[in-house]
Amino acid sequence: MPQDQRAVLELLYKVSREFASALDLKAVLTRVLFSAINNVGGERGSIVVMDDNGRAVDSAIVYGNKIRESTTLQLKDTVERGLAGWVVRTREAVLIPDTSMDSRWLRREDDAIERSGAKSAICVPLMVREKLVGVLTLVHPIPKAYNDEHLELMQAIADQAGIFVLNGRLFSESQRQARVMTALAEGAAQLNKSVRLDDVFDNILSQTQRALQVDIVALGMVDGEELVFRAASENGKSLIGKRMNLRDGVAGLVAREERGVIIPAVFSETLLAEAEKIEGVRVRALASAPIHVQGKVIGVLEAFNPMNKSFDADALLVLTGLGSLAGTTIQNAELFESLDIARKRYRDLFEDSIDPIFITDLNGHILEVNKQAVIFTGHSAEALHEFIIDQVHDVNFEKTGQEFKRIGDAAILYESTLYDSHGEIHPVEVYVRKVLFNQAESIQWILRDIAERKDLDSLREDLAAMIYHDLRSPLANILSSVEMLDAALPEEDKETTAPIMRIAHHSIDRIQRLISSLLDLNRLEQNQPVGERQAVPISLLVNDALEAIGPSAEGREQIVISNIAEGLPPVFVDVDMIRRVMINLMENAVKYTPFGGRVEIGAAVDGNFMRIHVLDDGPGIPDGDSERIFDKFTRLKNKTGSSGLGVGLAFCKLAVQGHGGKIWVEPAPEQGSRFSFTLPLAQEQ
Repeated sequence: MPQDQRAVLELLYKVSREFASALDLKAVLTRVLFSAINNVGGERGSIVVMDDNGRAVDSAIVYGNKIRESTTLQLKDTVERGLAGWVVRTREAVLIPDTSMDSRWLRREDDAIERSGAKSAICVPLMVREKLVGVLTLVHPIPKAYNDEHLELMQAIADQAGIFVLNGRLFSESQRQARVMTALAEGAAQLNKSVRLDDVFDNILSQTQRALQVDIVALGMVDGEELVFRAASENGKSLIGKRMNLRDGVAGLVAREERGVIIPAVFSETLLAEAEKIEGVRVRALASAPIHVQGKVIGVLEAFNPMNKSFDADALLVLTGLGSLAGTTIQNAELFESLDIARKRYRDLFEDSIDPIFITDLNGHILEVNKQAVIFTGHSAEALHEFIIDQVHDVNFEKTGQEFKRIGDAAILYESTLYDSHGEIHPVEVYVRKVLFNQAESIQWILRDIAERKDLDSLREDLAAMIYHDLRSPLANILSSVEMLDAALPEEDKETTAPIMRIAHHSIDRIQRLISSLLDLNRLEQNQPVGERQAVPISLLVNDALEAIGPSAEGREQIVISNIAEGLPPVFVDVDMIRRVMINLMENAVKYTPFGGRVEIGAAVDGNFMRIHVLDDGPGIPDGDSERIFDKFTRLKNKTGSSGLGVGLAFCKLAVQGHGGKIWVEPAPEQGSRFSFTLPLAQEQ
């Protein structure tokens, strides 16, 4: 073997052993450069490491025997526009005897001809299995110092170095990924230690400061078109509370474009918004990343002035990861804070309620009570916790269902009786529905004291009983007296007294109907059956009602229309009771229809029933009162000033239901109300 080849092989063996003794990428790059300079010659060398996508990811520069720091910007220009870039594109080694004569050589200010002079350069690609992993460059201060032998030796060193540079890059990437994952894992663990928003902010700041080794960290939250700084580490406290427009500053850029940025050196204060400037601090470098929640930017995390003077390659990745973790944690803390506020508000309402409130599990065991429940029942809260809800009051299982299966989110309402510790009973109205209590599905029971209402109802009923019992006999005497007076008058005077007599009879009829309705109402409420039924044409009942309300309608200049078709089948009813139902509905229509208005009554067959309707063009019934108006003693406020005892519609409802029909009210097609009810048809014999 020739002596020269043996020397080269020995050199390459020595170089390979030297490269193989290091795994760290920086150490590998440094050894490659020093080996190239020591064995090929030159005053300086550089090496750029490329990733699989052809992007420069790391680099090193050696001047003489010194390693130069902060080479990224310089080598970026070289790869994009200089000799190294040409080698990257062509994948060919190149020897330049005189750099002043070759346009591929990139001249910077410090490399101008008048300053450093012409040089000689070699640049070779580092290839591994036909993939470019880097570019190695050597520079000699004397033109034509390199020849083809130097180029071959340089390429041989590069061939040996390629696999070690690739391994170093992969090792560095794995180390970086491990550091990033460790930082994010530690961050996730720390960020989720508390659900209090202030603690969450503090944890985000401390974890970011620790992971990036920076002097100051600040956190801003998006508020409409602005960003407001909500938290900052000790040296940046002056930022807290400051607001900035999202169109301004580095934080505004990050929020708008939804991506992080690193500014290696802040050369001008104009890069920062006024709100981003920290009192007494000169910003040397800044990293900023968005805080995301479900694809939406809710804030920005900023890190100022790294302690190592510059951010490393993983800083933005770590900061972005922390921003994503922070977003979820902040959202959870805000939700918890809202829930906590709602819980406190509910607790205040629960305790301050004037009604007794009980919370039970789904089996009825009492879990919680308010102060009013303790006062009302006379039992202590501890004692009530040993009770089941049906030991406190009579549960209406028809409404709630056995085992409370009918209770849902909508409230169920019923009247009941509550038993206190002294054995006394209290009438209550119960509102029961499902709620979420201590994160578990539960049942809420509100027991409203209705003793005063019951006393008032009893008073009203006593008054009604007095009216229809104590007035019947005097009214019968009045009717007899009027009839006797009418018979005693001379015939020649009857023409003059006839209108007066009609008014008297009409008024007596109204009082009699009212008394009869009160009697029927009392009887029907006790579930007694309606009186004797018979088949009667609906037209006969309608005509009686029209005759009864005629004088009132004429006095109000109203038009009364009867839409009763001929040939309708008869209905099977208590004639007197249903006549009074029709008169009540017609009187109400006349009462609430304005002067000159229109009232209509009509009927039509509906299966085995006759459906009758009374239509007016009055003010109408509010939506929420369409059921309530049929309750006894209920009177709605209205603009007409009309009033009554509140028993007419209650009587109508019970009378119709006593016949097996139903009654309801709905808005009229144009204006007013339409009252409808059904009556059974007479069956053919």
